[in-house]
Amino acid sequence: MNARYPFNNAAVTHPLLRDFDFIFRELASPGVREDAERTVTPAADILEAESGITLRVDLPGHDAKAIQVKVEDGVLTVRSERKAEAVPEGSTLRRQERASGVYARQFRLPETVDATRVEARYDNGVLTLTLPRREETKPRVVEVKVQG
Repeated sequence: MNARYPFNNAAVTHPLLRDFDFIFRELASPGVREDAERTVTPAADILEAESGITLRVDLPGHDAKAIQVKVEDGVLTVRSERKAEAVPEGSTLRRQERASGVYARQFRLPETVDATRVEARYDNGVLTLTLPRREETKPRVVEVKVQG
């Protein structure tokens, strides 16, 4: 028995238990939020270095031209939409796990980031954003002079 999904699908035969199993599986699905429009929160990695911040966002199957990156009032917004693929005539969709719809994510930027120099690159389904540090916030090395 799987600890995360206590009911084995093959063993769930009672209709009420099947409904509960379905509900719990849907609630356990990370990153998908049902509201007025289907919105998916894509996974992201944030790396910080002396030079700034690198943000990697998973956007598999998206058209690079449709990805929007906006910085406004210290908030970076990534937004894109992946259209659902049509089911070919004569086929029946039995299971759909690949999310379609609007993918959106917002990040509050620290004051150390120079929002005017953000760079974006999309490769192999991953959007990489480079957020350089403002020059005046970069660490400086001060030479210590010895008198003697």
